[in-house]
Amino acid sequence: MICVSIARGRHRQVMAEHRHLVEQGAQLVEIRLDYIRRQVNLKRLFRDRGCPVIVTCRRLEDQGKWEGSEESRLMLLRAAIAEGVEYVDLEADVADQIPIYGKTKRIISLHNFRDTPENLEEIHARLAQLDADVVKIATMANEPHDNVRMLQLVRNSKIPTVGICMGEIGIPSRILAGKFGAPFTYATFHHERTLAPGQLDYWQMRDTYHYDAINAETRVYGYIADPIGQSIVPIVHNAAFRALGINSVCVPFRVPREYLTDFLQDTRELDLHGLSVGVPHRNALLRSLSKLDKAACGIGAINTVSFHDDRTTYGYNTDYRAAMSALVRAAGPREENPLGGKRALVLGAGTVAKAVVYGLRQLNVDVVITSRSLDSARRLADATDSRAVEWDSRYSVKIDILCNCTPVGMHPNVDDSPYAIGQLRRSWLVFDAVYNPEQTLLIKEARVRGCRVVTGVDLFIRQVALQFKVFTEQEPPVDVMRLAIKRAIGAAKF
Repeated sequence: MICVSIARGRHRQVMAEHRHLVEQGAQLVEIRLDYIRRQVNLKRLFRDRGCPVIVTCRRLEDQGKWEGSEESRLMLLRAAIAEGVEYVDLEADVADQIPIYGKTKRIISLHNFRDTPENLEEIHARLAQLDADVVKIATMANEPHDNVRMLQLVRNSKIPTVGICMGEIGIPSRILAGKFGAPFTYATFHHERTLAPGQLDYWQMRDTYHYDAINAETRVYGYIADPIGQSIVPIVHNAAFRALGINSVCVPFRVPREYLTDFLQDTRELDLHGLSVGVPHRNALLRSLSKLDKAACGIGAINTVSFHDDRTTYGYNTDYRAAMSALVRAAGPREENPLGGKRALVLGAGTVAKAVVYGLRQLNVDVVITSRSLDSARRLADATDSRAVEWDSRYSVKIDILCNCTPVGMHPNVDDSPYAIGQLRRSWLVFDAVYNPEQTLLIKEARVRGCRVVTGVDLFIRQVALQFKVFTEQEPPVDVMRLAIKRAIGAAKF
């Protein structure tokens, strides 16, 4: 189950959100009494609750809002038990002051907002001895391995245990809690009202990660990057898994550069079967894999990893194939190679640019590379038998194809363009790797001038579809994936 936390200042707000959650299918709700600004009326709150509730009243020192006396807080928790609520959350240091009564189950909890202690098992044993029906441990994740230790604790516990790592690094522990045997996980009512670092909202947990469908047999795939931001990779993969009825989930893992090696060693414990790889790991992972496809070797970067049953690791670069298929399709006539013999100007020298340049050279395109770092452009040019020019000289190059592989024009800087609009020519094919927003200033102006265009969404959908096929060996539901990305971008009102 997903336990949705409600923290509002007035009774009617709490009750309204509770009713709405029940209508939306929520099966468990946490009521944070410490947020209510007036005298708490328990009978009013719980009279027609519609689903089981957890009653929590958190002190200031526990990151809560309760400013009354400790005696009053304990009396309020005892009164909630007398009202017959399904669960009451008790901190370990007060558990012995609130006796067992009726059918209310006791959640004995401990929160650590600094780190994930080494002695998790010892802490768990101490909490379990306090007449706990459920043990809850929430700690701050400072490195990816903290997720593994917490999930292992949940899986190995004889008493029902909710183990959560807080913070952005700890997000996987929230999504994978059910797979490892936790009776429920926590989510917030709204993403702008998180009650703990790294907490996702109910609709993300339900509609993006399909938490209620995750079980012990669910295959896990990861998106690894640093930062992970608001990446839509998990959104698109999870929509595809659901559309085809595949028992899998794609989870975002924030993996700082210095923890990459340790993370790879944890993949078996996490039951990871594949990775979508983001910045800054696309180059670093090359050295850690068993085998690479030809494109990954030629480009020197990967964006996809597949783990086989014998733990052999395969690396792929699907950016290259995706970009070339999109460009060839947009080029016009169905020749075998409509791009051959043309000249392209590639803006940027990062991992996407490497894939695009590699692909263009494979299609016999004359490539000129420019970047704000001339040294980076020269290195890429030397490695691909291309030519490099200074950034300020980009308008002097006569071209047929313009490829933007920089982040210029990405939200929130939507009024920026890496290429002066007045320099665009009607005969050009213009490609922009930025997908958020899809209609960048460069793409919009290229359309106005009659250029053929390839958007970042075209590239993204093709590369993630190829990635999906690597993961599942099934044909991807491209229409579903395209709709998922359109909704994700549209929801942000870009």
